[in-house]
Amino acid sequence: MKIPRRHFLQLVAGLTALPALSRMANAQAFPSRPITLVVPYPAGGPVDLVARILAEPLRLALGQAVIVENVTGGSGNIGVGRVARAAPNGYTLVVSNNGSIVLNSALYALPFDFLKDLVPVALLSSNPQIIISKKAIPARNLSELISWLRENQDKASVGIAGPMAAVSAVHFQNLTSTKFQPVPYRGAAPAIQDLIGGQIELMFDQLSNALPQVKSGTVKGYAVAASRRSPSAPDIPSVDEVGLPGFYGALWQGMWAPKDTPPEVIASLSAAVMKILADPATRQRLAEAGQDVVPPEQQTPAWLAAYQKAEAEKWWPIIKAANLKGE
Repeated sequence: MKIPRRHFLQLVAGLTALPALSRMANAQAFPSRPITLVVPYPAGGPVDLVARILAEPLRLALGQAVIVENVTGGSGNIGVGRVARAAPNGYTLVVSNNGSIVLNSALYALPFDFLKDLVPVALLSSNPQIIISKKAIPARNLSELISWLRENQDKASVGIAGPMAAVSAVHFQNLTSTKFQPVPYRGAAPAIQDLIGGQIELMFDQLSNALPQVKSGTVKGYAVAASRRSPSAPDIPSVDEVGLPGFYGALWQGMWAPKDTPPEVIASLSAAVMKILADPATRQRLAEAGQDVVPPEQQTPAWLAAYQKAEAEKWWPIIKAANLKGE
């Protein structure tokens, strides 16, 4: 039987529209099954704590189970790479920091491009760095510490635990005309133990890691690497206050999805996360973990996209000029 041309074209148009209609239906039904939050670092660390604090309220907001899965190795590259290759449907997300998302792209030869292969969902929190030293150093403030480092460049060493610490050490040397020997560590915990024991002189550590030691008096804290004081440590001055403006460094946490995830799904996830971050109970839990929730206008996918690009433009030249490589 011969089909009239008009009917044939209508049939073809209908078949062509089916995939788009299917995608729309899937987006509208999202989520219809559990969501996995991949954390590319071990359990118990700052990124893991952020993911686990968000998991339960996210489950309540979306009506589906939210599973936190630690996929470790390669300084975060294995877990991030898994999400970059995942199906773009919103069911596999990564919660990570600028170390693995931004800095590693300049430190390693990676099989993915974080700017192209991941789509921002939300910027979550920031954990500024703090400049700390062993107790035996006589400096009483940051100015005196810089003077001491200039006078002791042949004996000073800095513990390096992660890419942010490495680039911060180089940035600090550039700004202060100081030199010290980097000592790499597999994590912040062994580095800070050596600082307490006097085996190294200096660290640029996450505030959440170092603050208990600063408060207990086992190490000296000089300034947070930010333009203003952290709500988590209001008694510690910012670098702007103590004469080192521009030395800013933080481990900030965000959430990303694979590229080509439908915009409707990204919008749904972003709205849920922003609502959670506005909840006082969640904010309190994050503050107790040393995390400062970023302002609402900075939580959006668009803001995070622009911010991570700006961070790459800031840090990649420093990494390349110093010829830093991932280990």
